[in-house]
Amino acid sequence: MVTIQSTVDTGHEDMIHDAQMDFYGTRLATCSSDRMVKIFDVKDGTQTLAAELRGHEGPVWQVAWAHPRYGNILASCGYDRRVIIWQEGGGQWSKIYEYTNHDSSVNSVSWAPHELGLILVCGSSDGAISVLTYTSSTYQWDAEKINNAHTIGCNSVSWCQAVTGGKRFVSGGCDSLVKIWKEGEDGHFTEESKLEAHSDWVRDTAWAPSLGPAKQVIASCGQDRRVVIWTCKDGGAWIPKVLKTFEDVVWHVSWSVSGNILAVSGGDNQVTLWKETLDEQWVCISDVQKGAGAQG
Repeated sequence: MVTIQSTVDTGHEDMIHDAQMDFYGTRLATCSSDRMVKIFDVKDGTQTLAAELRGHEGPVWQVAWAHPRYGNILASCGYDRRVIIWQEGGGQWSKIYEYTNHDSSVNSVSWAPHELGLILVCGSSDGAISVLTYTSSTYQWDAEKINNAHTIGCNSVSWCQAVTGGKRFVSGGCDSLVKIWKEGEDGHFTEESKLEAHSDWVRDTAWAPSLGPAKQVIASCGQDRRVVIWTCKDGGAWIPKVLKTFEDVVWHVSWSVSGNILAVSGGDNQVTLWKETLDEQWVCISDVQKGAGAQG
């Protein structure tokens, strides 16, 4: 059984859309329709507000922590078409880069594995995906924009956690498609695979932490109330398996650090945890109702 360990009174004045712990589990970042990003210090079950980051002009949909080898860096994206990268220095948070080259809401941001560099991928409702790369020699951020990545819009992006096969990420869109993108020898990203199993908007995609070079796993979920597990063995084709068709839209899928447990949350206000058995069947190992005060 999953139990609620603690609840956080964030002080946000509107709906909270995302909450992410940092690498060490000592900081929590939250974002909301109140246009704010908040940072909390988490210690001994208590949370202390450390910073309020103001820079967005509309709802903020998602936040993502970079690996600590690059310092305390946080990315945020929102309805105002912006991606903002924040950095802490001397106890103060400041905006170090702002990307404004999307024509519509930016819905998702994801950092590449730290071994590949400081690289952020962003998915937008304008149908495009942007890859932002920091070049330390020039102290500049370089942007590559993949136009028409998903017709109607891109809802989610997630990096491949294995670094041996080059730079790859997965995206999900309003075209009901899950797509895998890979960087070519020319340094540009192109579509490597188009995965079809959803019948409505794909709301979230999550590439599992690497289970070894011989096996890659992606989870996707959508408006069709389905969660699909995609498995690729030894570089072969991606094989879909419907985990379950739920009672309501499924908004988010998230892997445990070890990559063997999947958390699923949706419009039914439930969080369920799933694990793969030795005979490759997925079983629900627990569920928890998001109680009052555990919103989002």
